[in-house]
Amino acid sequence: MRNKSLLIIGLLATLAVVATLVLASPADAGKLEEAIAKTPQGIGKGLIDPGAKPGFMGIPGAPKTFWLFYILWGMWVGWIFSSVGAFGGIMAGVGHITVFGLADYGRAFKKTSPELNKLLTDSIRTSNQYLVGLSALISSVTYYRMGRLVLPLGLCLAGGGILGAYLIPVLTAGKIDLSMYIGYFGIVVFAVAFVLFYETTPKGQASKKAAKAAAQAFEAAHIKKTETDKAQMDEWARGVHVRHWGITKIVFTFYGSEFSFNPIWPILGGFVIAAISAFIGVGGGFLYVPFLTSVVGLPMFIVAGTSALAVLVSMITSIFTFMFIKSVPVDFLLIGTELVGIAIGSVLGPMTSKYIPDIWLKRLFVVLAVYVGVGYLTKGFLGYSVMPGM
Repeated sequence: MRNKSLLIIGLLATLAVVATLVLASPADAGKLEEAIAKTPQGIGKGLIDPGAKPGFMGIPGAPKTFWLFYILWGMWVGWIFSSVGAFGGIMAGVGHITVFGLADYGRAFKKTSPELNKLLTDSIRTSNQYLVGLSALISSVTYYRMGRLVLPLGLCLAGGGILGAYLIPVLTAGKIDLSMYIGYFGIVVFAVAFVLFYETTPKGQASKKAAKAAAQAFEAAHIKKTETDKAQMDEWARGVHVRHWGITKIVFTFYGSEFSFNPIWPILGGFVIAAISAFIGVGGGFLYVPFLTSVVGLPMFIVAGTSALAVLVSMITSIFTFMFIKSVPVDFLLIGTELVGIAIGSVLGPMTSKYIPDIWLKRLFVVLAVYVGVGYLTKGFLGYSVMPGM
């Protein structure tokens, strides 16, 4: 069963790679060249200097960073996504928006070249999703082999997410300027931070006894490693055990604790999450995580892998839609370099996350979410960020 599932995931990845090569057509380059041609020439913000060195997507004067920083940032994005099951897309966005300076550069064209401004917004959204897509692929395979991926739940989320990941790019591509994009980016991230923070409080944890019991058993077996826990590890070696598949109820166990869910809710949840995440150009893990921990009541140790599978499918759908239907151009040299780091970080994440207590994984996410959320919310709607470095 697992070998067949891994084969399906591998075929999806192959399809994504082949389609990417096919979709990198002259039409994309032509759309970018047309936007550049309409932009006033000169030296300064909001202008194109034909004599300047090519930067992002080959645009003269656009930001360009030393290749090693792309790899290092990719490692960070891959590690945090594969460890927490979320925030990889947010960190990919932070890299493109702030660290590599693409947002400030693109915002300068809001009045002088609105078409280029919006094209850069769509390119950033699509670039984020490439990074998260590879991390999701590696994480899905790794966590499934470790017995830390709930396959039926991930497939339900992914099934609902396909429609949302398709509709939003079709409806919004070419219509969102960078300032609006950054502001909404911040709102969504900041709101989710409160949900995760609540889960770290005694009241929030009290409602998830099964998840807490499973997390404690997993931590004891992999972190504390008592003699009794070592003996139980043989029995629990396969991690997730699906006990019952049904139209209205699916039951599975993880480290001695039983969980169940009605498939209709993750399908609906997947649609909403994929739609929101496609709008801001991220994987949606930052929404899948609170959904899986708060609504479904799962421990964090199986949330990362389960959300990764759902993210993988929605990323493939969204990238295809942006590039094939809306002809959004991307910088494949930048993305390709970052993907090297993504691959490294995504392999390290599952190997190291099992040594980090469940509650600290959530707290790490909360801190990052508050910082990024407040920073981009104020930058998008006030014109400046109250958080340093944003």
